[in-house]
Amino acid sequence: MFRRKETDETESPGDEEMIDAGRVRVTDRRRININGEPQSASGGADDESAPESAYLKPKYVEELEARTREAEGKLADVLARFEQIRRQMQQETDETRQRLARAADERARGEKAAFISALLPVMDNLRRALEAAAQGGAIETLMNGLQSTIGGFERALATVGVESTVATGANFDPELHEAVDTVQVSPEKDGVVTAEYDRGYRLGDRLLRPARVQVGRGRSQESGQTAQGN
Repeated sequence: MFRRKETDETESPGDEEMIDAGRVRVTDRRRININGEPQSASGGADDESAPESAYLKPKYVEELEARTREAEGKLADVLARFEQIRRQMQQETDETRQRLARAADERARGEKAAFISALLPVMDNLRRALEAAAQGGAIETLMNGLQSTIGGFERALATVGVESTVATGANFDPELHEAVDTVQVSPEKDGVVTAEYDRGYRLGDRLLRPARVQVGRGRSQESGQTAQGN
């Protein structure tokens, strides 16, 4: 049996009611809308009718995101263009390197062929000298042939920039000469190259080989060393 709780206040549908049988306390959270429409516990007419604008991003955030996407797109275009230019430059560099290498090889082969062609007359002169010696030719003829051969060989060396160094009559220079022996000379010729055994050659500023020479030694110097020895 249910019995309403006695109170002096005027009860409304939102007040508490007590059920004596089960002693269960029930709270009625409903509210009355003046328009007669029921309201939810959150106070709104209907949760589903809540404005969607509450979940939308602010306009300035959308603008920033749009600008970011635009900047990323431009950056991707720039990177793609840069990669294209890099590949193109790498290809051009490789082609240029290969072209220069081929040109250098062709130039080297041309210089080698020119040098060999310059040596062929030297070989011809040596062959003629041997034939003349075999036929009992005059010594003068052989000498002229040999002299011509030497001259042709020197001209062949000159075509590639090789030149001989001056030795006989020059002052001894350890950078250009290799002293093989010495000979007594007058004091004014001390240190002067008196004979050349093997000619020296150089290519530009590079010494290919020094000249093997004989160097004069002044008598006064010899006498001084002899006196010190005694």
